[in-house]
Amino acid sequence: MHTYTYQDLEKAKKGEKEIKEFLLGAVADYKTSKTYRDTLDALAYWRNENPTITKYRKLLYTVSGRAVPDNYSANYRLASNVYFRFVTQTVQYLLGYGARFEGEGTKKLLGGDGFDHSLQEALTDALNGGVSYGFMNNDRVEVFGAQEFVPLYDEETGELKAGIRFWQLDVDKPLRLTLYELDGYTEYIRRRGEELGEMKPKRAYKQVVVKSDYMDEVVTSENYPKLPIVPLYSPRKQSGIVGLRRQIDCYDLIESGFANDIDDASMIYWTISNAGGMDDIDLARFVEHMKTVKAAVIEDDGAQAESHTTEVPYASREAMLTRLENEMYRDFMVLNLDMVSGGASTATAIKAAYEPMNLYSNMLEYSVLKFIHGLLELLGIDDTCTFKRDTIVNEHEKAQTERERVETALLLRGLFDDETIKALCAEALGI
Repeated sequence: MHTYTYQDLEKAKKGEKEIKEFLLGAVADYKTSKTYRDTLDALAYWRNENPTITKYRKLLYTVSGRAVPDNYSANYRLASNVYFRFVTQTVQYLLGYGARFEGEGTKKLLGGDGFDHSLQEALTDALNGGVSYGFMNNDRVEVFGAQEFVPLYDEETGELKAGIRFWQLDVDKPLRLTLYELDGYTEYIRRRGEELGEMKPKRAYKQVVVKSDYMDEVVTSENYPKLPIVPLYSPRKQSGIVGLRRQIDCYDLIESGFANDIDDASMIYWTISNAGGMDDIDLARFVEHMKTVKAAVIEDDGAQAESHTTEVPYASREAMLTRLENEMYRDFMVLNLDMVSGGASTATAIKAAYEPMNLYSNMLEYSVLKFIHGLLELLGIDDTCTFKRDTIVNEHEKAQTERERVETALLLRGLFDDETIKALCAEALGI
């Protein structure tokens, strides 16, 4: 694997052939990277498609030791929605109320209310892929995920100097590439059976075009002071599925196995005596026949089938599922609503339950603010951005506290004049 850099791009600008080979090579190399593979896995879990449980197959073994697919017993493959829930909760807790700027026109220059949606999309992609990229496209911000963008960093400074966006609907559909550089962007296409070709020549990022009945005319053309693509990194600069997928896979496999056992044990099981000629496959077919037809013929002389019932052990599995779920909430640092459900939770308990989420959100907020600062720098704007976070509160306790404050205030008013009350309050507060 070769990591392609901005310097490699500059070397490839010898000719048209070299630049096309560079583009295809950079994309092919990026698709073998751990970042790309982790991102695709994270997106699968985010769509509630567990790749591990999807590939899981139950097998039976013949008397000769040959493995064959088990098409007779239950084979539920349940995928939990836990990863999507964690990512959504994390993003909405920080960005649910949108970005707030001191300048009245700042958000409008970033795309208006659509900027809040772009910001949520960028943070979601950053959690899935470890990084996402915001492209300042004149009057709005477009978001590229790690599954579709090859970054080209400067070998000396580590700064993002260029990048390649790629997408292809299917293997038999055209491959589209866009090369973003400091002085503009160039679009390429490779149709099936053809070589990569230039679709549109390089052009500036900002253009003013005047249209007439005869032709379109470019009046002005200019670029940004820097590459108009700003990366947004997750705190650890890696996909959120790393590490957590083992716990999700374990949870889904236990839950699926639990469902399979309940299904298989929902009927009686059978013991067949004097049928030594039947192997495991024959026995499985017998059970399947009993499930569907509710009757079976035993051909061996003297063979007898006897029915039995069974109970599925569940206590240990329930305990393991609960433990795994609690560990996933802890490791992803999100709020477990079961800890604050009901009206009995005090304000102190609720605050303590939110603390891990607040700590993680503080790190995320720093990354998001750095991302927004990079976008504002492109526009030449100096402004401050803030976010509002929402929390669950114990309404009964809050109302009780307010009531006690009112009662205390009325009691003080009945005993002292206003000046004495102010002096007492100042003394209590140490001011």
